[in-house]
Amino acid sequence: MKLHGYFRSSAAYRVRIALNLKGLGAEHLPHHLRKGEQCAPAYLAINPQGLVPALEDGETVLTQSVAIIEWLDETHPHPPLLPKDPLRRAKVRAFALAIACDTHPVQNLKVLARLRELGLAEEKVQDWAAWVNREGLSACETLIRDEPGPFCFGDAPTLADLCLVPQLANARRFGVDVSAYPRLLKAEAAAKALPAFANAAPEKQPDAE
Repeated sequence: MKLHGYFRSSAAYRVRIALNLKGLGAEHLPHHLRKGEQCAPAYLAINPQGLVPALEDGETVLTQSVAIIEWLDETHPHPPLLPKDPLRRAKVRAFALAIACDTHPVQNLKVLARLRELGLAEEKVQDWAAWVNREGLSACETLIRDEPGPFCFGDAPTLADLCLVPQLANARRFGVDVSAYPRLLKAEAAAKALPAFANAAPEKQPDAE
């Protein structure tokens, strides 16, 4: 397999964690987002959205991190990243999508670049990103407030944790005080104690700046 990504991309970070948890090797192919390498014609032929990650497995190309992770979970079911119980499964997905669909996309590089193009001052751009993170993480804190843990949903990592850990890294990068989310930090600590999470961290990647 080949994973197209960027060390700081939280979406690629999610997939790196999943690959590590599944014990799957992949050749990591970096595309420098700040240099626009994801918009090169050769990469657009792989992912016409011009986003990372993309996962190649032989002739198959998959895009969108959550879809990739669920495919990995279905084709390599151990350890499972989604509960068997339908209700628990829906709750894990809801938490993950609150991050992957409603929080991360509106504070990512593409959106922030557009805000700058529209003339927003850099301070306001950074404030926007911080606000988006606070809004999303506050909701996520409430979603799992009564879950005993230590992970988001129980005693093993799920898709929810794969989305949470990279998003907390983003929040810190934008100056968010994450101490306001003690339940999320409990899940993060449990996750980051696992080599699969630790080895997927941005600073551990060969293309880290």
